[in-house]
Amino acid sequence: MIGENAKPHHPRIVVIGAGFAGMQTAQSLVSSQARICLIDCNNYHTFIPLLYQVATAQLEPEKIAYPIRTLFRKARNFHFLMAEVQRVDLAAKSLQTNLGQITYDYLVIATGSKTKYLGVAGANEYAFPMRTLAESIQLRNQILNCFEQADQETDPLERRKLLTFVIVGGGATGVELAGALVELIKSPLKRDYPHLDMREVQIFMIQSGERPLVNLPAKLGDYTARKLRNLGVKIHLNTRVNNLSPDTVELSDGQIISTATVIWAAGVEASAPKLSPEIPVAEKEKLVVEPTLQLQNHPQVYAIGDVAFATSEGKPLTGVAPEALQQGVTVARNLKLQLQGKSPQPFKYFNKGRLAIIGRFSGVGKIGKFSFGGFLGWLMWLGVHVTYLPGFRNRLLVIISWFHTYLFRDRAVRQILATPKNR
Repeated sequence: MIGENAKPHHPRIVVIGAGFAGMQTAQSLVSSQARICLIDCNNYHTFIPLLYQVATAQLEPEKIAYPIRTLFRKARNFHFLMAEVQRVDLAAKSLQTNLGQITYDYLVIATGSKTKYLGVAGANEYAFPMRTLAESIQLRNQILNCFEQADQETDPLERRKLLTFVIVGGGATGVELAGALVELIKSPLKRDYPHLDMREVQIFMIQSGERPLVNLPAKLGDYTARKLRNLGVKIHLNTRVNNLSPDTVELSDGQIISTATVIWAAGVEASAPKLSPEIPVAEKEKLVVEPTLQLQNHPQVYAIGDVAFATSEGKPLTGVAPEALQQGVTVARNLKLQLQGKSPQPFKYFNKGRLAIIGRFSGVGKIGKFSFGGFLGWLMWLGVHVTYLPGFRNRLLVIISWFHTYLFRDRAVRQILATPKNR
């Protein structure tokens, strides 16, 4: 068996996934007497809320990725395995990886989510997702490559297609990406490509709801729409994407947009490993869990974060990072209770509020009963994200990058380092 080591009489807790939920669980468990094994296909933790800044040439990828082993250097009961989990046998309490089999006494499934294309024809083949570090780098390459090609293109229709960007989804990811893309184009790329007429650039945001940021109060969504439109973003509300081709997007209102770049920020679904026996799933293929976050009929197994359909005080959780972090703390506490022969306790989510950034010096947020927008929302967003970013060096470098970006209106990461996605 992989990972068999000293102190075999101590229970083994295996955590699958090094996202917010899995990392928090493992960090909260290192003070226990159990043996902790964390499994992930990457040897780093990705700070997902800042992926869009990698995609828009604001941050280097390394600044939002932190080595897992560095975080656990002092933990003597911790083992990290870089592997891909292929199957979990709940009856045998074992899981199969590409490196071999692992047994567990307790299991935490925190494998997160993956892009969901909502049945839109052509989306899987032609849209650019942005759920991983590699996908963000690929999108950055695509954006920069479009400008390189447009700079040499003599056909005005082809050039206009290259300079048209369609963002599908008006949630926080879509909004933040739209604002950052405008800033990238209007300042550094405008100076980089003086022969291009930036009035040819078009940025569309397609939102199926009646406003952006539907999880925030209506006035904040309306404020966000006004700010984006003032920046030049063309917003289509109450509109869906019917299908995608290599060169076009067809909308439900009949409009066809010619574009070389469609960015998919419209939906996700759970990315759970194959379980045997199968357990009930809810919407978006999420694993159904008890109020304690345990799988039904499997008290030694927990599911948390985006992979789980969990509720707090009767309300379904929405899959944001603060929920995942608090779930990680709760699961670690419950596992410690189980190790002592006590019963685990239900999860209760404390909502600290929500924030979204629109662009330079502009953001929105809701904390408790208070809603706000503008500079205060922008400043609070920066503070919260740099606080939760792991690693002092990463925080320092991100602050320096932000200072450079907002002071000089420039982006330092404009190198095309890999072949753009084959369209």
